[in-house]
Amino acid sequence: MQFSKKMREYKLVVLGSGGVGKSALTVQFVQGIFVEKYDPTIEDSYRKQVEVDGSQCMLEILDTAGTEQFTAMRDLYMKNGQGFILVYSITAQSTYNDLADLREQILRVKDATEVPMVVVGNKCDLEDERVVDKDQGQSLANEWRIRFMETSAKKKIGVNEIFFDLVRQINRKQPDHGRKSGGSGKKKCTIL
Repeated sequence: MQFSKKMREYKLVVLGSGGVGKSALTVQFVQGIFVEKYDPTIEDSYRKQVEVDGSQCMLEILDTAGTEQFTAMRDLYMKNGQGFILVYSITAQSTYNDLADLREQILRVKDATEVPMVVVGNKCDLEDERVVDKDQGQSLANEWRIRFMETSAKKKIGVNEIFFDLVRQINRKQPDHGRKSGGSGKKKCTIL
């Protein structure tokens, strides 16, 4: 068996308030099942190999805690993450309001003005309980110049698309497949 090149790995981080469906989205994507009961996450990591635009990719997905007590861990995974899924529930205005702080924290930790991100309004299957209009999510994403999607982990609506879109954003931002940015990776030494 021959490997022509090392499969590219992507570190994706799923962020948002508690109860918005971060774990449900992640588990639906990775395992194809819907987790009905809410069990607060501290931190779970998943790996899944997928094909995006003809290239094999290994996604390492970090499903993070939505509760405030774990904010100290946030800086670390924001620093290491390459792409971020900012999730709110369309049934809870406060979860939408929390996104601005998360985005600010990511940009501060990464010391960047732009980072691959997707704003996700989850639970779009609960239309009769909706309190955050689709327009609100779209206008926030437009203001931040990032993608917006509504999803339902329960009905598997838009789940794969958010992860694939993030991979495409990372590829556009860092097209170099084999190496980390910062030169050729080989240092030339001269012995005097």
